[in-house]
This record gives sequence, C-alpha cells and structure tokens, in this order.
Amino acid sequence: MVEKYRHLYVVVEIQNGKLIPISKEMIGEARRLMDGFNQKYSSDEKVVAIVLGSDIKDLSKELIESGADAVIYCDNPQLEEVTNIIYTKVICQIAINKKIGGQIESKYAQDFKRPRYMFFAADSIGRHLSSTVLAGLNSGLASDINQLVIEDIEMSHQQKTAGKKEIYEKTLEMYRPDFSGFLWTTILCLDNRNPAFKRDYHPQACSIIPGVFEPRKPDSTREGKIIEFIPRIDQRDLKVKILSRKVIESTVDFETPRTIVSFGRGIKEEPEENIKLVEQLAKELNAEVGITLPISKKPYPISSRLDEKYMIPDRVIGTSGHKTSAMLYVAAGVSGAMQHVWGMKDSGFVVAINPDENSPIKDECDIFIKGRMEDVIPLLIEEIKKQIQIVETV
Repeated sequence: MVEKYRHLYVVVEIQNGKLIPISKEMIGEARRLMDGFNQKYSSDEKVVAIVLGSDIKDLSKELIESGADAVIYCDNPQLEEVTNIIYTKVICQIAINKKIGGQIESKYAQDFKRPRYMFFAADSIGRHLSSTVLAGLNSGLASDINQLVIEDIEMSHQQKTAGKKEIYEKTLEMYRPDFSGFLWTTILCLDNRNPAFKRDYHPQACSIIPGVFEPRKPDSTREGKIIEFIPRIDQRDLKVKILSRKVIESTVDFETPRTIVSFGRGIKEEPEENIKLVEQLAKELNAEVGITLPISKKPYPISSRLDEKYMIPDRVIGTSGHKTSAMLYVAAGVSGAMQHVWGMKDSGFVVAINPDENSPIKDECDIFIKGRMEDVIPLLIEEIKKQIQIVETV
C-alpha cells in the first residue's frame, strides 16, 4: 500500500545566523526514531530539516552532518526575523508541497500529501509557531514533550473508531510528565476512522523541551539533499515589521554556581518564612536557588518580592526547565518527582531534606535528612556559620 504521509519534518531555529542547541537535539532524536522506524517497517523515510532565514544556505551542510537526510531552506530577507504569521504560512506551504515531497523521495512524488511527523522546539518561538502551523494544517499538537516512541497500537474509541478495535500503525507516542511530576501523560494524534466523523490527522506533531535529547556527534561524511524553496509571501503580511530585536538572557545562572539549593511544595506550611530560610541557606553556601515545576505555578500566596524573584519558570530544575551538574545540590522539601530528578541527577553530591523517609528523593540523594525544612535549615545555617568562622581564624 502506498502511503501519502511520509517523513519526519523538523523545524529548526537559528539565532544570529547559527543553529541553537535544541535544533541539533531535535535532529538527533529524529535520526534515532527514523533509523528504528525504517528498520522496523522495512521503509526508507527521511529526516527533513526546515530552516528559514536570510543568508542561511550554509547551515544545510551542518544539519546534514547532524543527522538530516534532506534540508529545505528558504533564504529571503523577509525571513531574517521571526514573524509568526509569515513563518506559519511558509512552513505550511512546505508541508503540503508535492514538488518538495518528490524532491525528497522521487519514488512517491505523486502520492505524497504531507509529513507523517513534525517536530518543533518547546521554546518561546516554537511553542507559538507549532500551534499556528498545526492549526493551519488541521492536525493536532502535543506540547512540551520529553520522550518519544513509534509503535503500532490497538485501541477502541467511541468517536475515533465507533467503539471498534482498530490497529493504528506507526503511531507517534508522545510523553510528558503530568503536573505532579510522578506520572507520565501519553498523547496521541490519531485519525478518525468512524465513518460518521472520518478525518485524517497528519502530521502527528509535537514541541520538544530543550535539553532533553542528546545531539548526534557531527559526521562530515554524511550526504543529503539540499532543496531551496521559494515561498509565496503575501505583501499584506509585511505590514508588521520588526525594527529591532534584543535577546533577553535568563537572569538565573545554573551553569556557573558549584552549589544549588532547590525547594518544592514542602514550603507549604509556612511558604513566606520557608523561602526566606532557603534564601539564607543559599547565601551562606554562595548558591543559586532552584525550584520544582509546581512552584512556578505560584500555588502559595507570598510577598511580591519573593514571588517575583523565586516563583518563576526561569528557576525550574527538571524536564520543563534546566538541567544541572552542580557539585552540591540541596533539595529542601522536594518529593523527588521524575520530572525534577531528571534535572538534578547529574549533580556531584545531593543532600535531601524531607520529613517523609519514603519519598522518592531518598533514592536519589547521597545524604537524606529526615525532618521539616523549617527545623533543619536553621541548624544547617548555624553550623555553616560556625565552620566559616573556624576557617577564617585558621
């Protein structure tokens, strides 16, 4: 059977003329998935990178070395800065273009309709762009994904299959941790096979959290197709112009500090005072302060100073935030959800403070202190001050 949906398209991002890290991470994961796909299904589907910008053709070779089989590039001065409406329309044009499909793989040129799968970055640009592109392509989207599997699945669903069991081949299973961080949510984008609601949903698409997947080591011997696409840009869409652009870097530095003190929902008994304790401990240790994902959702009322400084997404350690390899990592009131553990597991030495000796964090630390953070942290601060005095007098 000839299939009209083929290949995995990856929408990469650039900054100052260079690929940003998540772009190579997505290409690397796409390569891993499609190598397994082609072996399992005796197929020859491709990893296709899409790159838009100005004077960007030279990036094509770098993308092929990173794992792409083909690169579709749009080199146009109007694409130098990302404007969502134009980028959305151009990417949609590429996705449904039969000529492009034929250049990628001539054998199926007449049957190609659109990509089977599609990846975007789960960053400020990619989250917005992925939603508008998939709306334009009338398909579904899974956001903030950190694990991917391609499998054949059997399922029945009242609307999708009219209650009958159906086999959905080559399904992209998209995983993300739920809000608690302890359970995985599996997201599927499936066609409606119910005759009353019959409809295809392709590409199966997702945005991928930066830092989750490892990029491949560049291979200078790899070869691939480089395809130029000349987009149709509506002059009416050029009424909005970007006159200047400044990249705002995060004010939180998790790369330089040798020590990080993180807190989670264990602050709930006295959130204001407990955050102040964490702040003081971090000061004594010359450490940066991290948080778990639920804290970034501002679950507890505190003063605006602490709220604006600490309960922010930039401080999240975990799959939805940063990954650290600090020499010392102190987890205060952190339960040990897998979402958070992923971000701190490479730390050199981990100290956990938690009143529940059965909490999962116990299995992830070098020292486990059983106790309430409001009781333990003051003792730690007092002891640290004593040790500092001893060192200073020697």
